[in-house]
Amino acid sequence: AQAETLAADLAETRERAREHGLSVVLDAMWTVPPAEGTLAYLNDVEIDVGEGTDAVDAPVVPGPDPDDPVVVARNMRRDPRYGALDNEALRRAGGVLPFEVPGASVAFHSVLFESFATSIQPHVQVPEADAFPRYHDLATRTLGPVLALATNSPFLPADCYGDADPERVVEATHHELRIAAFEQSMNQACEKVRVPADFEEPTDAVDHVVADDTYAPFLEEWVAEEATDHDGGPVDIGSCWEFDYKRGTFWRWVRGVVCGDAVAGACDERSLRVEYRPIPTQPTVRDVVGMQVLTAGLLHGLAASDHPLRELPNEAAERAFYAAVEDGLDADLAWVTVDGEPTEDSAVIFDEVFEYARQGLAEQDVDAATRDRYLDPIEARVERGVTPSVWKKRRVREALDGGASLDEALTAMQREYVERSREHETFVDWV
Repeated sequence: AQAETLAADLAETRERAREHGLSVVLDAMWTVPPAEGTLAYLNDVEIDVGEGTDAVDAPVVPGPDPDDPVVVARNMRRDPRYGALDNEALRRAGGVLPFEVPGASVAFHSVLFESFATSIQPHVQVPEADAFPRYHDLATRTLGPVLALATNSPFLPADCYGDADPERVVEATHHELRIAAFEQSMNQACEKVRVPADFEEPTDAVDHVVADDTYAPFLEEWVAEEATDHDGGPVDIGSCWEFDYKRGTFWRWVRGVVCGDAVAGACDERSLRVEYRPIPTQPTVRDVVGMQVLTAGLLHGLAASDHPLRELPNEAAERAFYAAVEDGLDADLAWVTVDGEPTEDSAVIFDEVFEYARQGLAEQDVDAATRDRYLDPIEARVERGVTPSVWKKRRVREALDGGASLDEALTAMQREYVERSREHETFVDWV
């Protein structure tokens, strides 16, 4: 049902985009620059001084006082939250946000460069409060293997690379640049975006948010018209404006969600969920749903079977995650097997990943045909040694070998990706 809904929504969105001469693509990072150039587009900012806006060329440092200038990114959606976060990051960074990845070193005047990338962020329902720490910590330990299967953003737009050697760019670039884009846009004077600490108790889902650095505070009176009357009774987290907003700036690659919306057939009030945040957008609807199915099945399967993966140290899981960011399927991963043995053997790790994903789905009454329909194409990536990022790097390298410039190679790769993603039902169908 979800796949059908996504497909219908995508078709409708594409039709509306065509009416405006635009095309919608399922991809994790854009690589063809806009007409004015990537830096000009992302650095197009103006200053609001309370009496209108003025265009500026030099960096501006926003201040905390009412009379201080406010930076407005002209190509960013006009939303008070986005504007507040943008100005907070700029204030902490001194007006300039540096962004460095292999082959590229650029500076931005807005966090809008976070818009380089798009992602899938599935939420996994936790069955009971006592299981929250187990689900959360297991999710953290699966980050490396799951991301390694999904990598899809190895390149920036060509005009971000300056005079860098194209061959070196292809060789050195990370398989998942989206991680760097988000971390470097928001980690100003504090590590807001990172792998989370473990949970000891279910209440850590609240305590960790409360202890986190505040980023552009949110005040209830700003949305007073939406405030609810508490009638002098107890105030739960769901009606605590500051907590709700601060949770929205608690950027961990795995995030516990308390007081979530009710889930039909699972709970009739509030839900407990694990939000799984590092997965990039996939080439097709079936691939998108496949990664969601893999994530949910794997966490349910590991938790229900009391798998010992939680014994893997948090630091080892973090290293494996960033190894997957850099090296994709070739990353040095880390795992604890069902027998309690530590292993770095990717074949063993991926065998257990898909075994327990299928087991978890079966325990959730997902039939075998559906399990195979969505997991088989993802598992085939391991068998063939190719993910979307691997395919992209190969195509760009082949074009460079044929005499193309980096700009020409990236453009050709992107166009082929768009065509193939529309012609095929899954990524592995075209490799």
